[in-house]
Amino acid sequence: MSGIDRLPIVTETKKRVSKHAPKLADSLKWMGPFRSLVHARSGPLTSELLREPGQFGLGQTPKGFVPEHVTTMVCGYCSTGCGLRILLKESEAVSLTPSTEYPVNLGMACPKGWEALTALDAPDRATVPLLKDASGTLQETNWDTAMTIMVERIRDVQKEHGPDSVAFLSTGQIATEEMALLGAVAKFGLGIRHGDGNTRQCMATAATAYKQSFGFDAPPFTYADFEESDCLVFVGANPCLAHPIMWERVMRNRRNPDIIVLDPRRTETAMNATLHLPVLPKSDQSLLYGITRILIERGWYDAEFVERHTNGFEEYREFLQSFTLERVTTETGLTAKQIETFAERIHARERVSFWWTMGVNQSYQGTRTAQAIINLALITGNIGRPGTGANSITGQCNAMGSRLFSNTTSLLGGHDFASPIDRAKVAEILDIDESRIPTDSGWAYNEIIDGIRDGQIKALWVIATNPAHSWIDQNAFSELIGNLDFLVVQDMYHSTETAVRADLLLPAAAWGEKEGTFINSERRLGVLKKVRKAPGQALSDYNIFRLVAEYAGLGEMFADWESPAAAFQILKQISAGQFCDFSGIKDFRAIDEAGGIQWPYSEVDANFGEPVTERRLFADGRFVFPDGRARILFDEPKPPSEPTSPEYPLTLLTGRGSASQWHTQTRTSKSAVLRRLYPQHQYVEMHPDDARSIGIRPQQSVFVESVRGKLKARAVLTLTIPQGQVFIPMHENTTNQLTKAVFDPHSKQPSYKSCAVRIRPAE
Repeated sequence: MSGIDRLPIVTETKKRVSKHAPKLADSLKWMGPFRSLVHARSGPLTSELLREPGQFGLGQTPKGFVPEHVTTMVCGYCSTGCGLRILLKESEAVSLTPSTEYPVNLGMACPKGWEALTALDAPDRATVPLLKDASGTLQETNWDTAMTIMVERIRDVQKEHGPDSVAFLSTGQIATEEMALLGAVAKFGLGIRHGDGNTRQCMATAATAYKQSFGFDAPPFTYADFEESDCLVFVGANPCLAHPIMWERVMRNRRNPDIIVLDPRRTETAMNATLHLPVLPKSDQSLLYGITRILIERGWYDAEFVERHTNGFEEYREFLQSFTLERVTTETGLTAKQIETFAERIHARERVSFWWTMGVNQSYQGTRTAQAIINLALITGNIGRPGTGANSITGQCNAMGSRLFSNTTSLLGGHDFASPIDRAKVAEILDIDESRIPTDSGWAYNEIIDGIRDGQIKALWVIATNPAHSWIDQNAFSELIGNLDFLVVQDMYHSTETAVRADLLLPAAAWGEKEGTFINSERRLGVLKKVRKAPGQALSDYNIFRLVAEYAGLGEMFADWESPAAAFQILKQISAGQFCDFSGIKDFRAIDEAGGIQWPYSEVDANFGEPVTERRLFADGRFVFPDGRARILFDEPKPPSEPTSPEYPLTLLTGRGSASQWHTQTRTSKSAVLRRLYPQHQYVEMHPDDARSIGIRPQQSVFVESVRGKLKARAVLTLTIPQGQVFIPMHENTTNQLTKAVFDPHSKQPSYKSCAVRIRPAE
């Protein structure tokens, strides 16, 4: 079957312009005086790369805009992928406003988007390579020395400890073309088999669930579905806070929808729900199974769709028999009435969409929970139509690009490392010896960390991520870094918890200082442009990878990767025939002019005309497996990975703290505006009755302790958190001192969301 035969779609929804777009004049607030940006040059290729030419060029956008020029590109924070209008003065970005015509955000932006440029001006930007001296102090060096030492040390470690003794940890924050070049240079060039990305921490569960259920990592939805659904079910998701623009799209819905929220806490989204189901932590899988049993028993399912388009239904029906109302009420803490109401509302509505994010993904049983959601969509026929779908909301700005093109969980373009056919295809396109391509994807993130612990990994290259803050069971990870012979950190800041531990720090350009593409949650490719010069000697990640290849003697092997634009053409070829085929996209400019383009968009699609604004998958019920059927997968739920006890009687939940914070706050903390919008101190939410029993007053300083660590926080007493549970935002650098290193067996994603803790007043 050809690639195009397997790209079922529904197309509708023309471009729309927001009626409530912010006034342009309100956003024309010029920043301070421009800094002098002087680039030093040293070493082969370095002089060329430090010039950092751009395909679009500064000031080459249409004229006639106030004040001088305007260009558009996607935001670099979250996976929503909003379009921003970047205002240029003297060929440099000085301010921005959300794009009113971009089909993602329609003139809206969250606080992070409005403040995106401020992160570029931080005083702790990494501007020159830093190398640790004999005393353990990072000292300035030049690119020639940095690259020479990096390549020599990596090869020395491989020579002494074996080729698999070096690993890399990448990110969902850099451009797709950068991810692909890193994966190619590291795995095909340097022979680094073990590499993973921090998307393992947020999206591995969704990717695995889709692959196992649909045959490919294929989120089926488009953002128009937020507006076209008449019942939206959010499982472990708080888009009102975590994805504000997506929530704005929900608020545009004119179908009087039911909004059903499954979450232990009464989150901001739950407060706006028509039905909030406060399930006990990690019991959502049991609830979803119980709901599905009710729907099947009452005949409230799409028997024709199930018969024609799925495998495993009868086995699933039999499995669900044990999920009686009595069992599900016991395991979830809900009443029978709440559960039956949930089932009735799904049945009563024509267009039901199911949405999930980290509350599901970051779990020791996340994959099967995600598939319980997928199963619900399949058996009710809520997929492939407007306002339907089993829809994973992604986290990072380019997590989707990482999932497909980072060479970590799959071979470039969603291919399979284990497939000789796939390896041969990629090798031919890249004009490399097929033997250079590993026959497996290598170790996952947690396995790399275990490898450091066991002495098998001796050198680590960390790119645009901060694991010393974000990795689960933080204290253990921080100790392990000391076991490495060589740690390279590549980052836009020299001050992160990981960067300060580096033996070699490579200064990287940031969003707005380089070019490429991002792929958002709805599979939309958007353009990243260079609208600022990177400070000092900082280089784009793309050109750092080019330098590594050159110094490793691999320049000829990667000669065709001369720029992000050239890499995009290579990735188009690799995607051809895959379910994610975007070979019909001409170039970056075509993406820009179209307002982003969703994959799939093949050469055959291009022959039929311009890309449509909105595109969803599986309209004809055909999935990516050879037989065209989706698979219904399930397992018995497991008890909490760390149950409470008399010594640790409370269950800790973690998650997003505010709409103005992002991950480890590496960038959002640089903005005075954003800092004023979020709490200035670490806090813990707890129920007033729990606080009273321990003798804790509002705003009192307390210690929160698990078996693994202890942190100090202020107590916030609130009825939004149930008794027996507490909540701490993930953004502070102490939170992951508490979390337990437990992983989903299928996705290998960490289970950040629940562990056992105790609270006591601080002395």
